[in-house]
Amino acid sequence: MVDFSAQPAGPQPSPLRRLLGFAWIQTRACAFAIALLSGVAASALLPGLPVARYDLLLVYGVLLTLLFWARGWESKRDLAVIAVCHVIGLAFELVKVSLGSWSYPEPAVMKFAGVPLYGGFLYAAVGSYVCRAWRLFDLGLVRYRPRATAVLAAAVYLNFFTHHWLPDIRWPLAAALLAVTAGTWVHYTVRAVRLRMPLALSFVLIGFFLWLAENLATYVGAWRYPYQLDGWQPVGVDKFGAWALLISITFVLVATSRTKVRGRTKGGAKAPRRAA
Repeated sequence: MVDFSAQPAGPQPSPLRRLLGFAWIQTRACAFAIALLSGVAASALLPGLPVARYDLLLVYGVLLTLLFWARGWESKRDLAVIAVCHVIGLAFELVKVSLGSWSYPEPAVMKFAGVPLYGGFLYAAVGSYVCRAWRLFDLGLVRYRPRATAVLAAAVYLNFFTHHWLPDIRWPLAAALLAVTAGTWVHYTVRAVRLRMPLALSFVLIGFFLWLAENLATYVGAWRYPYQLDGWQPVGVDKFGAWALLISITFVLVATSRTKVRGRTKGGAKAPRRAA
């Protein structure tokens, strides 16, 4: 975390207090994901029910979404982005499950081509996190290249389908994404102090924590990889890299939904505005 703008007068919070403040805001931003994974874990402990667990989780996900909207924790704009994440996630699941990349072994009524409809909420949770983090951290972008970043994010998404039949180009895409985001900074606020970090670094950090969340999700039975069907095993480290790339898609969607465009200062550098 790097200081950016002029800081408020008076005593400044210590690095430890800033770190704790940063962690607390991150926890708040993850509220939907935490609630969803808690529901998945709790459902695994329930005794036999007349309703399939995946169907029960679908209802739970819908009610959770309505709760967040009713409480004002998600705006209508956020819900639109989250809904797109849900649809994109389901499309991803349909292809990957059909190819045997992972599976949902339990039965369910609301299940299509091996994919329970609740599976889209796992991607919606990522969308919720980015939307809430944008607002809670008061994010601003400097030297962001929206079109080039969006094109590469779309290419990353498509490559996760096409690499089953065509050469896998995730590493060239990762290099291109690094090049496009070079010089792009994310500005955010912690305890009234304005800080910044490179956009590419934020992708890596989010990807790492999504990989940890995936380990937890598979442990509580959200889905299973083939090597986990006979007993849980940790998710491979390669998924860390995959999430670091895939988060670019969600980021582009959320950034696009924020209509304020960064202006330029007299010196020519882009000046961050506060996100809506």
